[in-house]
Amino acid sequence: MDAILTILGRVLLNSTTILGAVLTALYIAGVWRLLVKSGLKGWWALIPCAREYQLSRCAGREPEGRIYSVADAVLILLSLQSYIIPLPKGSESFTSLQLLVLVLSIPLAFTRFIYGLRIWSGLLGVYALRKRWLWLCLISYTIWIPAVVLGFGKKYRPAWQVEDFRAEMERLARHGSASVMAEGLTVNLRERSAREFFQKKVLLRDINMSIPQGHMVLLLGGSGAGKTTFLNAVNGYEKADAEVVLNGSNMYKQYKKMQYEVGFVPQSEMMRGKDTVLNTLLDAARLRLPPDVPAAQRRARVDEVMDIFGLQPVKNNLVEKLSGGQKKRLSISMEFISNPSLFILDEPDSGLDGVMARELFEQLRKIADAGKIIIVITHTPDRVIDLFDDVIVLAKDSARTGRLAFYGSIEEARRFFDRQTMEQIVKAVNRKEEGGDGLADEFVLKFAEVQHG
Repeated sequence: MDAILTILGRVLLNSTTILGAVLTALYIAGVWRLLVKSGLKGWWALIPCAREYQLSRCAGREPEGRIYSVADAVLILLSLQSYIIPLPKGSESFTSLQLLVLVLSIPLAFTRFIYGLRIWSGLLGVYALRKRWLWLCLISYTIWIPAVVLGFGKKYRPAWQVEDFRAEMERLARHGSASVMAEGLTVNLRERSAREFFQKKVLLRDINMSIPQGHMVLLLGGSGAGKTTFLNAVNGYEKADAEVVLNGSNMYKQYKKMQYEVGFVPQSEMMRGKDTVLNTLLDAARLRLPPDVPAAQRRARVDEVMDIFGLQPVKNNLVEKLSGGQKKRLSISMEFISNPSLFILDEPDSGLDGVMARELFEQLRKIADAGKIIIVITHTPDRVIDLFDDVIVLAKDSARTGRLAFYGSIEEARRFFDRQTMEQIVKAVNRKEEGGDGLADEFVLKFAEVQHG
């Protein structure tokens, strides 16, 4: 009986090994055909680690592909340790090194599993397959099925090809830039990049526009689209590979001079609660006005700004005693002291109700009408959209790089996106996993073609 059981066990083990090899071969064959359909070299399917990275490019999930490939490579290396350092003969206990390998392998395997699902979720979207197919990607014995179906099924075609899409983006990027205006703001941003995990990560690319004086502009984009990064590049706080010209002066080359021409109001309020409104603005005047401005002139400018923003009645009040709306107006006043030509505000209506927010934006509209350029980020744009002249829409493309999806008037934006509200426009360019429609690439290319003719 023992001999029979031993023979059956060996047959079962061999059958399992043969079945695993057959399923792996089917998976590789399906991935080969899938990569070819998406415009990549099929032989990448033969290389472990690189195989799923190339699939992530097809799926528009390249960042996930990098993480998956690293986790997969480390797991392969860890699995080799059992051959390099085997258990001592007659020993049934693990060595310290083997326990360490086991502890490291568990989170790596979990990471590989999660990011593998994200890659295949993206692939199903590119090939317009229903999400229920994702169940087949949960285990290695069935993942070959979607690979073979997508790879060899003639009716399944990708929504776009990797190399074609990138080539089209590069072709459009090579077309000119915005003409520099003598009066107004001109931005020709070629690239804004950073270092992440020893690799270059492009945050923004190919953003060109000219904003005339007297325009109030809304800056839209989903989370991670690069709105704050774009504003920091425009005001010179974080330099990019760009040319930023305000009223004929280069922001980067003449930064010391231009710092008085730009006012930036961050979302967080940086004011001392124990100071009065007057002293807060006097301190701001000493910091933001050129050092050669006389004290009497600084005080006159403070009184002028308090009149503009309705702060004269509370000038002797402590900052901590002000209402939410008054604190917002004081925060804006601090930057407006220098009478900037360009005024940038990051969610100035945060925490305000509809009436107070409306009053604040009406005040900003008056400032724009006086010949200033106002650029505003707000998460509730539709309640004050009638006060804006133009809208900038930034979106993450399939490589997770912030791109310009639109710049123009509010009515032009509605026609371009075929949507009536600004919230619907943001939803259109947001990725599907972020609750959007996943149309960023489509609109980025469409606007580039419109912009460059």
